[in-house]
Amino acid sequence: MIIINVKDGESLDRALKRFKKKFEKTGVLRELRSRQAFEKKSVTRRHLVKHAIYKQNMNQETV
Repeated sequence: MIIINVKDGESLDRALKRFKKKFEKTGVLRELRSRQAFEKKSVTRRHLVKHAIYKQNMNQETV
């Protein structure tokens, strides 16, 4: 459960923005979407490898 303490003088929009950020970091929605359809382990591994290659290429471009 995510708890957001609204500080004195803080707008509700700002508190909502902090809540959304925390919620996204937990990865609940990502997990839900991944559980909707079964994915074979080989497909998952292939996706992770492609993502790692992408991140590595992005890192090389910035350096």
